[in-house]
Amino acid sequence: MPKGSEQLTKARKDEIISACARLYDVLPFKAVTLRKIGENTTFSRTSVYNYFKTREEIFLALLQREYEEWTADILALAAQARTDADGFAEKFSALTARRSRMFKLLSLNIYDMEAGSREENLTQFKRAYKNAMLALRSCLSAHFPQLGERGEERFVYALYPFLFGVYPYTHATEKQRRAMDAAGMQVPQFDEYELTRSFTAALLHGLLRGE
Repeated sequence: MPKGSEQLTKARKDEIISACARLYDVLPFKAVTLRKIGENTTFSRTSVYNYFKTREEIFLALLQREYEEWTADILALAAQARTDADGFAEKFSALTARRSRMFKLLSLNIYDMEAGSREENLTQFKRAYKNAMLALRSCLSAHFPQLGERGEERFVYALYPFLFGVYPYTHATEKQRRAMDAAGMQVPQFDEYELTRSFTAALLHGLLRGE
């Protein structure tokens, strides 16, 4: 770890993560290299290694930041007035649809990102992941206390696997579109909001009916 204040270390890490985010917004994962990330910071490329040892650690930190921001949104929703299943699905999906970068990151191979990260970095990420789950359960408890702990658990563990597939179904590349056309497949016409809203509403209605 480089010498300097804790604030400087955090600022340098944030700058590296933000550089990765800007590149990933316009480039595929494989094209976002440590060299390109370093070139988009205000300090030397080799200094990046003082804060992150691998590209996977930077991407994991970026996903961690996405989860932390999503958690704040969920907690804000928890503080709002209660609504029914459809109203909740609309509000939840509206705030979740703003996290397109999170969806894109989730479509990557998370196992490889975790395997390429040091354990202390992975622990920080898992803490953010856990906090997002707890925030969602707290939000469900505030709006639908009748679900109980079992219902909240079923909602969370149905939603999270679903989130991993949202980006591929809403952002087909031109190459994928041509291949699907050639294979006689219909190209999906969903966006993040609509796909998440319909799933969340159906899941809540089923759980509230005791299914």
